[in-house]
Amino acid sequence: MSVKKFTFIDLFAGIGGFHFALQQLGGKCVFASEIDVNAQKTYFVNHGLMPFGDITLAETKAKIPQKFDILCAGFPCQAFSIAGYQKGFSDSRGTLFFDIEQIIKSHRPKVVFLENVKNLVSHDKGNTFNIILDILKNKLNYEVFYKVLNTAEYANIPQNRERIFIVAFDKKQNFDTSKFEFPSKIKLTKTIHDILDHDKKDEIFYYHKSKYYSQLLEEMKNKDTIYQWRRVYVRENKNGQCPTLTANMGTGGHNVPLILDDFGIRKLTPKECFAFQGYDVEKFVFPNIANSKLYMQAGNSVTMPLVKRIAENILKVIR
Repeated sequence: MSVKKFTFIDLFAGIGGFHFALQQLGGKCVFASEIDVNAQKTYFVNHGLMPFGDITLAETKAKIPQKFDILCAGFPCQAFSIAGYQKGFSDSRGTLFFDIEQIIKSHRPKVVFLENVKNLVSHDKGNTFNIILDILKNKLNYEVFYKVLNTAEYANIPQNRERIFIVAFDKKQNFDTSKFEFPSKIKLTKTIHDILDHDKKDEIFYYHKSKYYSQLLEEMKNKDTIYQWRRVYVRENKNGQCPTLTANMGTGGHNVPLILDDFGIRKLTPKECFAFQGYDVEKFVFPNIANSKLYMQAGNSVTMPLVKRIAENILKVIR
């Protein structure tokens, strides 16, 4: 059976987690935007498409094709002006969601597919999330579904990572949205050892020369878990999963999770961090940029296989 092709745009694209997922399902990316130059490099070497820059600029928006099926965006979480909201209308001006709103209004994609941190729901006492829902439902006339999903529970990847996903269908196009549901939980069968590389790593990843080495050695005894160094103590993740990977891994210090391997105590490599986001790191192309930038990109990324599972359910509605 031939698969009906579909098109999508990739906003706040990062390294292209949405791109990988939707392309595997037959999707064609017709536009991408990412403001970070290092993320642009990673995106380009993996997808052969160089993202445009600042999506807030009219000239960048002008490059978006008029018709496409799905708008994807892992957009930043920002507070809205409550002044306008209290007057009885939702106003997203001054935030990057405003740019998403403008693009939806101009192009009317079949589906809007968004990802954000779990805290979006409680951000600014719930105002931020309520305004987003109000804009999608009432201003733009989309039917909205949302759910917080954990990578460890829905992607068979041992990373404790909760993110909210928002899926919205254009009501004007009369889709049978009863066919849509978020994926169900799947059993976590993989362990961290399925993802960690057990060969000796470059010395830059080890803590042998750190002034904290003796303390770390005292507290890190278990090779079957991943630790976090909290400057004054070491936190062991008792569930044996990787803690949530964050962008601040790229800021230096001790933000990258630690493991005890056969050769000593070391931090995860960038390659391992990408693997904990579900990328096939044997095929993934790593550009020649600083490790700090790669850590940041891994922490900012979506968990690719989880996005793919949601997208499969979206396609059941629009195909």
